[in-house]
Amino acid sequence: MALQSQGSTRPKWMQWTGWGMSGLMIAFLLFDSVSKLVLEQHVVEATTKIGYPLDVIRPLGFICLACTILYAIPRTSILGAILLTGYLGGAIASKVRIEDPMFSSVLFGLYFGILVWGGLYLRDERLRALVPLSRD
Repeated sequence: MALQSQGSTRPKWMQWTGWGMSGLMIAFLLFDSVSKLVLEQHVVEATTKIGYPLDVIRPLGFICLACTILYAIPRTSILGAILLTGYLGGAIASKVRIEDPMFSSVLFGLYFGILVWGGLYLRDERLRALVPLSRD
């Protein structure tokens, strides 16, 4: 009950901005998942260039899809963000291993992670209560 009463006092811009950021991430991650599931040629080339065999591309698509769905559902969004953090961390590690350019390629997963968590932080009162950024 306490979270519901606090939720009504938060600024509307936080909720809208959070859902906007989260929506962008959800859209991109769904696109990425589906591209892996249908084995889109560009995705196959990029994934095999990193060193993954062809037979793991679809399972990676299912993992990304499951994590994204969990992130999109408000009740499971924190679990989804945690799992997406691991998924994106694996992408970063893969790019580091093949010595891709740092800011344009390696840190791409970090940028997405910041948007995933930033959007969730703005839209989810539970997360803001768990990790307060100010001492009120």
